[in-house]
Amino acid sequence: MHKFCSVISKAIGEDPIATAGNYDHWFIFELSPPWSEEFWQDEPLFQPMLEVIAKLVRQQGIKLRPFAIAPDREYSHRDLMRVFYYYRPQRLFARFTKQEYILPPEQVSPLIIALLTQPERIEEFAVYRQSTELIREILVCTHGNVDIACSRFGYPIYQQLRSEFAATSRGQLRVWQCSHFGGHRFAPTAIDLPEGRYWGHLEPEFLKQLIEQQGAISQLPKFYRGWAGLSPFEQIVEREIWQQEGWQWLDYYKAGRVLAIDETDKTWAEVRIDFASPDGKHCGHYQARVKMRERITTMGESDDETSFRELKQYVVRDFQKIKAA
Repeated sequence: MHKFCSVISKAIGEDPIATAGNYDHWFIFELSPPWSEEFWQDEPLFQPMLEVIAKLVRQQGIKLRPFAIAPDREYSHRDLMRVFYYYRPQRLFARFTKQEYILPPEQVSPLIIALLTQPERIEEFAVYRQSTELIREILVCTHGNVDIACSRFGYPIYQQLRSEFAATSRGQLRVWQCSHFGGHRFAPTAIDLPEGRYWGHLEPEFLKQLIEQQGAISQLPKFYRGWAGLSPFEQIVEREIWQQEGWQWLDYYKAGRVLAIDETDKTWAEVRIDFASPDGKHCGHYQARVKMRERITTMGESDDETSFRELKQYVVRDFQKIKAA
């Protein structure tokens, strides 16, 4: 009998916040599974771009993450590869900027290299560019050969999102099976793009609310892993703001800063979140202190008794909103 890390995490009440990946660049490739944990290393066509990416990470410290999505019977094109590129548009923002390309596989590495380092060559790929900037994409982790919790719990949620919500969205929402993106102990887990919000421990009865982004949010924070535009301590404060401001907060432009931190044991941090409403009428910042509430022991990998580890859980204190003068 399997011992699922996500079942244990949920049973002990582990808070999923502050576990969203914080990236400036996202590359999502349509590839047939099975995928290895580092699928990009296994694909010969990717090697030229990997050399360029490694150099950028080494020299500039860019934050970049590749993902794989499974081809879909409705969305996909035979013998062509879909590539999504999302990137942080500016310091204060609400959504990542999206580009989508459908192109021959041998053109993928040249495209990525152009997007990252050769802007003068982007026009060469215009013929492959898709006008899908307004389409919402939800990625559900079903990567069972990294952790069985993701396939066991992720696939049913993927099916429900695909059949109940994407199928009735008039083309405004697509749902994809996705490779591992961290946090399988929060399975079923998903990323909502272009917002870049991570969700975990998802339950079927709350999907409608998350998709429509309407109604009371009092039951939703326990599913929220954080926003990818912020670092972990900033994500904790951002969730508190969302609970105060409601759904309108998702449209606000925002950026975070850690003002001070316990460098030794990470038991506290002082955080500032700057914000501006889309119409510019409301702007200012929130400031708060994040403090460790308790330590818990959770399982990191399903069926691995050696993966139990102690983690900190946090609470927000001294929370205040300061409007611009």
